Amino acid sequence: MKKAISFFAVIIVSLISVAPTVANDTVVGIVAEQPVEGHFVKTDKGYMIPYVAKIPGTDVEYTMIPIPGGTLQMGSPDDEEERSENEGPLREITIEPFWMGATEVTWAQYKPYMRMYRLFKAFELEGVRLVTDENKVDAVTAPTPLYEPSFTYVLGEEPEQPAVTMSHFSARQYTKWLTGLTANFHRLPTEAEWEYACRAGTDTAYSFGDDADLIDDYAWYYDNSDDMYHAVGQKKPNPWGLYDMHGNVAELVLDQYKEDAYQQGDKKTAEDAVIWTSSMFPHVIRGGGWASDPPDLRSAARGETEDWRIEDPNLPKSPWWFTDEPALAVGFRFVRPLNAPEERTRFFEVDNEVLSNAVNDRMEEGRGIYGLVDPALPDAQKKK
Repeated sequence: MKKAISFFAVIIVSLISVAPTVANDTVVGIVAEQPVEGHFVKTDKGYMIPYVAKIPGTDVEYTMIPIPGGTLQMGSPDDEEERSENEGPLREITIEPFWMGATEVTWAQYKPYMRMYRLFKAFELEGVRLVTDENKVDAVTAPTPLYEPSFTYVLGEEPEQPAVTMSHFSARQYTKWLTGLTANFHRLPTEAEWEYACRAGTDTAYSFGDDADLIDDYAWYYDNSDDMYHAVGQKKPNPWGLYDMHGNVAELVLDQYKEDAYQQGDKKTAEDAVIWTSSMFPHVIRGGGWASDPPDLRSAARGETEDWRIEDPNLPKSPWWFTDEPALAVGFRFVRPLNAPEERTRFFEVDNEVLSNAVNDRMEEGRGIYGLVDPALPDAQKKK
């Protein structure tokens, strides 16, 4: 494990510019002067560069990679081997610049959010940082303690392994939590942004070309994974420095899954093209995972979630966790758009009736909790 983490750290350091001049000291990841080396993206706000940040209140770091704006031919051509009908027809999507996590969210990065449940409960009991109708816009729900940790952690919970089995709602609430802590807007990628970042300027079946025989160098999948996920960042990255875009765990994106989503030929931007959630399931997952075959790891391949809560004995079933085996191969990574929107609610909140009922019932029964998240939270946490 230590060897893999060390290798990953060396690669990340090589991506980051040396002593750049900051364009605006309140804007993380933007510098005024063109870096003399390393990966960067020129924009009208300065130069976007890779950066490493700590989750406030912890020593846990995450690395963000700048993704240039451009145009995506989304989907796969008719002659691509092993393609599915849900990958077409090809459509052109305009993408705005953003930063994307260099890796999938790890247990080290997800567990501080999981710990918010007990902290928010303690605040509520003491009558501090209370959530009201006026400030609820800044509140998040923390996931309840795991009903059966041995299931979620059956493949390991090492810090650098990807976090898995969280619901689409939990992943979105995580990004809201990180947004509140850092005052920088984070969210799940749209399906178009995810494919654009995965391709990294390529138009081949994989970001490394069309030859599936090379996949062992880039991905953990069915033939080489030993039936488990692995520490992030051990395989080769794609051309833009993103690791595990093929394999390891499949990744949740914002979009509701629809078989015919690409029939929307009039949708020209990544956000316009989003299929916003209207029901609890299914959502799109991308990239394939440790249990997938190579065709399901292609840049254009589309997967979908199901109601993986059959084993959940709770009523209502958890809005935060999955309990069935396929979810052991599903996680997520997040993005930070260069241009943050003014209206952010729809990226985070309860977005369908079934989910609303589940969350509300949990809150009424005392099995769920809201908590305020802002840059002052770490200091309040220290006092506890």
